[in-house]
Amino acid sequence: MISAANILDAYTRPGRLYRRRGEGLDCYACAHRCHIRPGRSGACKVRSNRDGELYVPWGYVSAAHVDPVEKKPFFHLLPGARAFTFGMLGCNFHCSFCQNWDTSQVLRDEAASGSAGYIQPVTPQQLADLAVRYGAPLLVSSYNEPLITAEWAMDVFAAGQERGLRCAMVSNGYATPEVLAELKPYLTAYKVDLKTLQPAHYRELGGRLQPVLDSIRAAHELGLWVEVVTLVIPGFNDSLEELAGMAEFLVSVSPDIPWHLTAFHPDYRMTDPPPTPAAALQKGAQIGRKAGLRFVYAGNLPGQLGKLEDTRCPGCGALLVRRRGFRIVERRVTPQGACPDCGAAVPGVWA
Repeated sequence: MISAANILDAYTRPGRLYRRRGEGLDCYACAHRCHIRPGRSGACKVRSNRDGELYVPWGYVSAAHVDPVEKKPFFHLLPGARAFTFGMLGCNFHCSFCQNWDTSQVLRDEAASGSAGYIQPVTPQQLADLAVRYGAPLLVSSYNEPLITAEWAMDVFAAGQERGLRCAMVSNGYATPEVLAELKPYLTAYKVDLKTLQPAHYRELGGRLQPVLDSIRAAHELGLWVEVVTLVIPGFNDSLEELAGMAEFLVSVSPDIPWHLTAFHPDYRMTDPPPTPAAALQKGAQIGRKAGLRFVYAGNLPGQLGKLEDTRCPGCGALLVRRRGFRIVERRVTPQGACPDCGAAVPGVWA
């Protein structure tokens, strides 16, 4: 029987996000900063040292779909646009509540290992051509953690840019300043999952809190359009104090960062907490606005969240984008990114 690791090893090529040190390689694709010795792999299990060369995933997708950009979720990035979204396999975290565990945990969990057989060989040019064919102005790397496959993503993004497409990443934010600098020429937008504000909880997930906070700030300072999502999990990260702390941190970066609060449902290895009630998301949105965030959204519970899916003018309060789930019902933001009623600027990428 061919193992998942052997299948994935066939779809690799030499990478570039590393430095040599002694007999090993210091990978900086993510904040684990693994020192990978010959014959070994990093924490992600998909970046490996073969005879002194770093080999990284390349040349396949495990999933590729045309999604509404709102599904990412991005609400201030070309609302209503199609996003051609592609993903590979593997992750640098091992979240017990992962909703994509069958692809992210392929090399850690035998229950997910079968997903390694569902890979489609493809070139960056073919993916970019498919995006154009399906009328998607956006190319998005998502589904698994895109930082650990960053070389592949950059090659796909380069092909997309040649065809006039904008590019984005949906990430856990466990980045380094170096990888963000490498990604900057390719990216328009960067979405980060801020999972908790408790360092101990981040350690349970396989990482640390500070690099995530640092990458949110760094991506914003680089000029990327940044949106942040928090999956609100009862008993894990839903205390009023923790939500307030997250909101205050985001305000310290920029009050214009959209913050998405989404509902948890039991999945993978976290099956004890109940689904997140609408009231918890509504309370979180109130906390975010009180802290000074100008755009706070709630999702995953269509029809239960009132106007918390809509975008309103930060100046006069006029309704600018009306949403129902992933569908745009009304859009009034001008192509220049302004309110048509009062002329106030609305931060985002609108044209």
